[in-house]
Amino acid sequence: MTRGSFSLDKHQTESLLAQAKADGVEELMVISTCNRTELMGIVHDPKILVDYLCSFSGGDVSLFLEKGYVLSDRQALDHVFRVGCGLESQIIGDFEIIGQLKRAFSNSKKQQIVNGFSERLVNAVIQSSKRIKTETQLSSGATSVSFASVHYILRHVKQVSQKNILLFGTGKIGRNTCENLIKHTQNDQIVLVNRSEESAQKVAGKFNLVVKKIGELKSEIEQSDIMIVATGAQDITVEASMMPKDKPLLILDLSVPSNVDPQLKELQNITLINLDELSQLTNDTLKKREQFIPQANEILNEVKAEFFQWVDHRKFAPTLKALKQKLLDGQHKEQGEVQEFSQIVYRLTGKVASYLKENPSKADQTMALLQHVYQLDSDLDV
Repeated sequence: MTRGSFSLDKHQTESLLAQAKADGVEELMVISTCNRTELMGIVHDPKILVDYLCSFSGGDVSLFLEKGYVLSDRQALDHVFRVGCGLESQIIGDFEIIGQLKRAFSNSKKQQIVNGFSERLVNAVIQSSKRIKTETQLSSGATSVSFASVHYILRHVKQVSQKNILLFGTGKIGRNTCENLIKHTQNDQIVLVNRSEESAQKVAGKFNLVVKKIGELKSEIEQSDIMIVATGAQDITVEASMMPKDKPLLILDLSVPSNVDPQLKELQNITLINLDELSQLTNDTLKKREQFIPQANEILNEVKAEFFQWVDHRKFAPTLKALKQKLLDGQHKEQGEVQEFSQIVYRLTGKVASYLKENPSKADQTMALLQHVYQLDSDLDV
């Protein structure tokens, strides 16, 4: 419930990015999924991002300060890598998150609120994710909440292929769940209900399923053995008044915020399973995945080392540019062979850059010396 209080839909995300852009923020990406809502940006005070999140999601600031978290500098970058590689997912190894990170970057790029730094970061995370997926078995077995729900059904429902299944909500999670249901249960007695009937018809057409109107939801619930709720609504959509009186019903609520009245747990004939419960499943697949976490971390550390080296060298770029400009400016006064002198300057600054890479512990001292000797103004655009 707490997580759902801070979720952002597409419109809210676009509005948030537009406001941040207007406020002068240069780097910001927003991820809002069924499992997490995160703002990843470069600001002088993290409180700015907290205010954006609470303002546009409607979440309470004091609740965020109690339950949320703020990461800064290298710790924040390390977190982005771990999130993008599925190591921070509720279900370890869920590689759907990398697609969500790509979309977050694409959305921000459309709003012109990311530049070279975010692009380099996202590309490095994508590289890590690809390597972990191909070089380890961290993504073997269940890879999403949608599969985890189907896995739960397979473990707890006998003769599932003969059960009446109702899927309420045909967004991305609903579509993925539907595909997994058909693939793993061999059940084609699946009814789809969605507020947008057109969206449901697209999914139904792909799998040759039945679509019912939203007004028929209650009657369909009464005929179902299993109900999966995956809507994008912000409020409760499945209430106790809709439930059958005597017939057993298994409900899996995959929505964030929760769309099923939690009081349904009190009804004897209703079994209600939510996202948090699904994420806590300790099955053989998840245990197997844990064996590959050290191998995944090795790959992650290797790619991160290259990225952080780039980050460290990036801060020296203004000083090197200022040095180059200082030397080139002098050629007009003292040097006739302009082209030859320029080549000497580029080779010289190139050697300085190489020295900094090979001697990182002496980098700050070297930069300070160059600035002092040449009286450099490094406040230039890189």
